[in-house]
Amino acid sequence: MKVFEDVITNDELFSDAYPVKLVDDIAYEVDCKMVQIKEGVDVDIGANPSTEGDADDQYDADDTVTTVNNIAHSFRLQATSFDKSSYKVYIKDYMKQIQKHLEQTNPERVTAFQKGAAAVVKKVLTNFKDYEFYTGSSMNPDGMVALLNYREDGITPYFTFFKDGLKEVKC
Repeated sequence: MKVFEDVITNDELFSDAYPVKLVDDIAYEVDCKMVQIKEGVDVDIGANPSTEGDADDQYDADDTVTTVNNIAHSFRLQATSFDKSSYKVYIKDYMKQIQKHLEQTNPERVTAFQKGAAAVVKKVLTNFKDYEFYTGSSMNPDGMVALLNYREDGITPYFTFFKDGLKEVKC
């Protein structure tokens, strides 16, 4: 399995355990789901249930079910917000950081990154109201902001991550 980390913050953002598609060699689209988690319930580790007490007694009335995005929940991504002008300021600075990173680590990739990233940013700005924004678990404002949108069906969520802002770590 591969985990993808932000090159700036080292936050884990997603893994290849989810459906991942590389789009135009510039961004990964990672399909995700809205799932329900039950808080206050012990984690099932596969052991036999206790013979003491009734099986119905294992859940308290205080248990709550919450609907979460499976990737955001699994990788502790934190929702954040932008208005269009503040996102423009952020993305301009972020692109400069990634370009500098590429100049040091993969100079032949800089031109492709600049061209491809500009197209993705234009798409985001054109459809700005359709996106939700998430930072990594450290909430470092210099790191990558993951972009959550929905497929054409309006139901299926997916994240977009800039390829050049990630490093793959094999687990």
